[in-house]
Amino acid sequence: MSAASSAAGGASGDEQEPSNTSRGKKSYHRHTARQIQQLESFFKECPHPDDNQRRQLSRELGLEPKQIKFWFQNKRTQAKAQNERADNSVLRAENERIQCENLAIREALKNVICPSCGGPPFGEEERQRSLQKLQQENAQLKEEIDSLMPIRGSSLEFSMAGFPIQRLGSPALDLELNPGIADHMSMPFQQFKGIPDMEKALMSETAASSMEELIRLLRINEPLWIRTQPDGKYTIHRDSYDKIFPRTNHFKGSNARTESSKDSGMVTVTGMNLVEMFLDTQIEADTWVIADVSYDCLKENGSPSRSWRLPSGCMIQDMANGCCKVTWVEHVEVDDKTQTHRLYRDLICGSPAYGAERWIVTLQRMCERFAFSSEETIPSWELGGVHSYVAHCSAITSSEGRKSIMKLGHRIVKNFCSTLSMSDKLDFPQLSEVNNSGVRISVRKSMELGQPSGMIVSAATSLWLPLLPQDVFSFFRDEKSRPQWDILSSGNPVHELTQISNGVHPGNCISIIRPFAPSENNMVILQESCTDPLGSLLVYAPIDIPTMNMAINGEDSSMIPVLPSGFVISGDGRPDTGNGASTSANAGRSSGGSLLTVAFQILVSTPCSTSSKELNMESVATVNTLISSTVQKIRAALNCSGLD
Repeated sequence: MSAASSAAGGASGDEQEPSNTSRGKKSYHRHTARQIQQLESFFKECPHPDDNQRRQLSRELGLEPKQIKFWFQNKRTQAKAQNERADNSVLRAENERIQCENLAIREALKNVICPSCGGPPFGEEERQRSLQKLQQENAQLKEEIDSLMPIRGSSLEFSMAGFPIQRLGSPALDLELNPGIADHMSMPFQQFKGIPDMEKALMSETAASSMEELIRLLRINEPLWIRTQPDGKYTIHRDSYDKIFPRTNHFKGSNARTESSKDSGMVTVTGMNLVEMFLDTQIEADTWVIADVSYDCLKENGSPSRSWRLPSGCMIQDMANGCCKVTWVEHVEVDDKTQTHRLYRDLICGSPAYGAERWIVTLQRMCERFAFSSEETIPSWELGGVHSYVAHCSAITSSEGRKSIMKLGHRIVKNFCSTLSMSDKLDFPQLSEVNNSGVRISVRKSMELGQPSGMIVSAATSLWLPLLPQDVFSFFRDEKSRPQWDILSSGNPVHELTQISNGVHPGNCISIIRPFAPSENNMVILQESCTDPLGSLLVYAPIDIPTMNMAINGEDSSMIPVLPSGFVISGDGRPDTGNGASTSANAGRSSGGSLLTVAFQILVSTPCSTSSKELNMESVATVNTLISSTVQKIRAALNCSGLD
């Protein structure tokens, strides 16, 4: 029995004492199934155990240290042989492919004609000379590529780190960048000036190969994709993917992970209109594909990347009924050195936050909102009498006024989402609890158009609630429950004066709300709420009635100063225990609970007032108390006070 065969059969491979048989052959000890299982498990963690580890295993398994040593030697030899066979199979397949291409080229050369005159094929001598010239050029190009291969091989360790990819804070309304992020993203693009021609050629090659890989990922399910349990979503089968698309460079370390997802859905916009937004590449009639992939810009001063985008993107298929089918693939490698807060860990490390489902749902919501905002006639149910409830406040009777209010509502949402980034934030970790992220506060001086001028304090906190996201959203949408949490209502009832729909779901709308507070007779609340299968958003801002009349009458609302506050609601990322398919219709369902983010903005001083550090800290303390008390009120109203 050979050493390799003994290892495969579970034998130790070490020689024992000679037997007393007449032949004098040496006996072999075959391990038990339990011993083999524990050895295999230890081999996965540490294929090269030291002396102490071997002695510990020998005591646990009842084997000699020499047996442990020989077993690991045989196992490593066996694993090496298997890897070599797999590599040989890949090389053999590549060789066969090249041979087939070579034969096809030779056949094509036999029938080649002059492209300019369409004359007969070259003679044998001319063909030989042309072939030799092509071979020389081909050899020269191969040498240039080979000289760049070491550089490309190490390019995975540092990608274009200057490009932010996080969009969790953005609502599913449009694909436009949040304010402030666009300025940050424009800086790295200056590095691409003066790219060498060879580098451009490598970029084109990377883009072309990524497009080919993405098309295969989009069109093939098994064996490249498998459905996860119990939610039934698609994720890449790692072994099948690595065999078809072998790669040598991967993130290494305990924090490295790979995320993959695939989803599809119908979008209520024609394929051509969506293509014009994306500038996609058409691959066949009524079908377009857009591919994204990370590429190292080869700058020595670039900081190491913590994420690498493998070929990802979407396929758009026009359905000839005013809609199109979009299939999306997301595939990234992440080195998560910055530990995600445990409240959001399941959501971030899964596909709901950054996966294909998010893109599909965002496209559907964006196109739906665009369709509703493009209506020229006002639906009959929206012709409310705002003036019947509030003195001196006009009714929305024109399409211009309706569009102006919708633009204003969209702007308060964008302003609210940009606030959540809080680049210059102050953390209050002592407020962190079991189901709370703590309060984060930011103090900034605002001189931007469309915002009040002065010192603004922003505060945000996140908490977990044992309720379904839709139930939490319905609570905040209900005007009867608003006095329980909204400080603008001063505990008094409120009334929704009018509502503008911007989606099929009743929760996708813009509302004008009047608080019945004696001190707020000249103020109304503009609120936009939106919901989709992955989460919900409710943003509101107080606006005085004369300013609201300007927007209602169709005047430009881009200069109206607003300071919105609001809530972001999502599932906690825990998988659904029920059966389901990988569609955006059930992608956001959760069997656990909800994650609620509460964010407030308050103007604490005007440019004319004297600001000081003492004033800022006093304002910070006030806002901290406000948001903490609001969270307590929300928990009490939802019967969730005893969670901490």
